[in-house]
Amino acid sequence: MSRIVCFGEVLWDVFPTHKKIGGAPLNVASRLSSFNNSVAMVSAIGQDEYGQKLIEFLNKNKVNTDNIQIKKEFQTGKVNVMLNEKGSASYDIKYPRAWDKIRFTEGARNVVINSDAFVFGSLVARDETSRNTLYQLIEFAKYKIFDLNLREPYYTIEVLSYLMEKADFIKFNDDELYEVCKKLGSKYNSLEQNLRFISEKTNTQYVCVTKGPHGAVLFYNDKLFYNSGFQINVIDTVGAGDSFLASLISQLLNKVHPQKAIDFACAVGALVAQSEGANPNIAKKEINEFLNPYIKSVKK
Repeated sequence: MSRIVCFGEVLWDVFPTHKKIGGAPLNVASRLSSFNNSVAMVSAIGQDEYGQKLIEFLNKNKVNTDNIQIKKEFQTGKVNVMLNEKGSASYDIKYPRAWDKIRFTEGARNVVINSDAFVFGSLVARDETSRNTLYQLIEFAKYKIFDLNLREPYYTIEVLSYLMEKADFIKFNDDELYEVCKKLGSKYNSLEQNLRFISEKTNTQYVCVTKGPHGAVLFYNDKLFYNSGFQINVIDTVGAGDSFLASLISQLLNKVHPQKAIDFACAVGALVAQSEGANPNIAKKEINEFLNPYIKSVKK
């Protein structure tokens, strides 16, 4: 299996009635580890109970926490999550928090150098400290995977463009794709045209776009691969895109065919969306059973 480093926010998603561990890079790391990849997290927590519980969760899920820094002067991250009647989430992200202040260290550099892939998002770049650390670590990464998470007002097109140009693989949702393409001057209306526009504009061969309940599109070596999604009862969508990305990364890094990879990733994302919270336990057997009727219908 692959060695992967995830960089960025670790935090608590605070719902109206309960709290759940989250943060896109943490969600990706946890799901990657569940597929038996060797995963390390680079982040920061406060010196508080919430931070300690995050460490315990990651250790339980076999994610290396040696490069999670402790910040006495900042609290562990928290996000207030609001769900609409369809289970779609909106977020109130508290600032500043410990993960905004990740410092560059030799330990972080070494773990990135020795990894097969480096996963990072856009939200962690909202603060200069963590952004500068990200810019330094990118230079040591063999394969760079950029997961856009556009959260107003915490991004600029300049930072997004820089990170996209550095990336080997970019993941958007469809709203993010259209927004970024418009800011970069695209005149296209179709998703496929804008996907190719981004690939050419950023010189990135591998781009994936999720479409919520309608599945995803993967642009891989100048070919398009589709999955149209699955019929499910949505509980909440928090973390579904993160588990999708982790599943796709794990499959592609381990040389699975792109069509099988995107089918598998969409299945995992759907299973997360019909569960509560960002990190439900999902066994490989459950994924295969969920996929089997779909695979049989495709073969007919």
